[in-house]
Amino acid sequence: MTPPARAQLLDPFGVTPSPPGDAVSLGQNSGVLPSQWIRVLAERKQVYSDMAPFTSDQIQPASLDLRLGSKAIRVRASFLPGKGHTVRDKLDVLEQHVISLDDGAVLERNCVYLVELQEALNLPESIAGVANPKSSTGRLDVFTRVITDNAEIFDSVPAGYSGPLYVEISPRTFSIRVRKGSRLNQLRFRRRNSMQDVNKNFRLTDRQLRDLHADQQLVANSEASIRDGLQIRVGLDSDAFGFVGYRARHHTDIIDVDNVDGYDPARFWERVAADPDGRLVLDPNEFYILASKEAVHVPPDYSAEMVPIDTMMGEFRVHYAGFFDPGFGHHETGGAGSRAVLEVRSYEVPFILEDGQIIGRLAYERLTDRPETLYGAGIGSHYQAQGLKLSKHFRRDV
Repeated sequence: MTPPARAQLLDPFGVTPSPPGDAVSLGQNSGVLPSQWIRVLAERKQVYSDMAPFTSDQIQPASLDLRLGSKAIRVRASFLPGKGHTVRDKLDVLEQHVISLDDGAVLERNCVYLVELQEALNLPESIAGVANPKSSTGRLDVFTRVITDNAEIFDSVPAGYSGPLYVEISPRTFSIRVRKGSRLNQLRFRRRNSMQDVNKNFRLTDRQLRDLHADQQLVANSEASIRDGLQIRVGLDSDAFGFVGYRARHHTDIIDVDNVDGYDPARFWERVAADPDGRLVLDPNEFYILASKEAVHVPPDYSAEMVPIDTMMGEFRVHYAGFFDPGFGHHETGGAGSRAVLEVRSYEVPFILEDGQIIGRLAYERLTDRPETLYGAGIGSHYQAQGLKLSKHFRRDV
């Protein structure tokens, strides 16, 4: 893709300041960009696609769904291009096989693939990006990471980046069928005001988070535990459901990532129960779907991201899909608090989880402006007011 010429604008959005009397001039705040500003980025070709027109449902309340391009390249191993190198430079050495996605293709579990995304970027210097798998991708145990040219870390787009985007895909439990246009991951944009340090962390401090909880009730059904973010505890009380989670089966059928409500969950998952004392032993390298004990809430002017617990507290990984949109669990959209679904994998050794054990934390960030539409408000959100819930691919009536 050839990036469009950069617009020479005083403000990267080219927005006329609001008239006197408005509390905030649009486009002047720092923070995560809401849907209306993502749309402006697309209109100004700072996010663009030469492969296919944008569709309106790609834009979520605070993120952009990214679409797969027309071919998947199987590579020998995961990689980063490093400073001074493009992704294409590395593919000249690592490429093994090219698979067309025009009519759909199967990506086998335990293999690594690279796909150029349909979206490319031509960002202004004040805008950076961060990527994450979509919720449904994480709940299938499909490991995805965005890579840019010159990248030295995954899932991070530097401010002012101009060039293509690629996604590394590695199905861990189920082989999957994808096609051109399938959406496995998403991108958030962060704007940093030019008067501020570009390296500043805009996550709320614990003091700010306590004030927000006092005002907005971030946890609906229990006390809020705040330390380096809102701490999330695992719910292993089987009295409510008769079971506490799901463990993925081995040697299953292929899952088509675009087939919603298409699969009998019993063919892919087995239910797991905790012991009478509320303990669950995680078997090494098995994949589990569990739920938080808390019902959490993301206010309309904020977004959140799940941060995995420090491995010093246990050799397990939680929540591949880390974005929580503004309005998640919010009372205006029928949430009244929603439990966080946790994708959990233990490594190397068996590990015992106990009911109420801290398993992750939510980091909150302020949006530059309230989004036009909130999560769950008529936009086809699958996980509002959720309890323990599998991905959208599995039927709920069986």
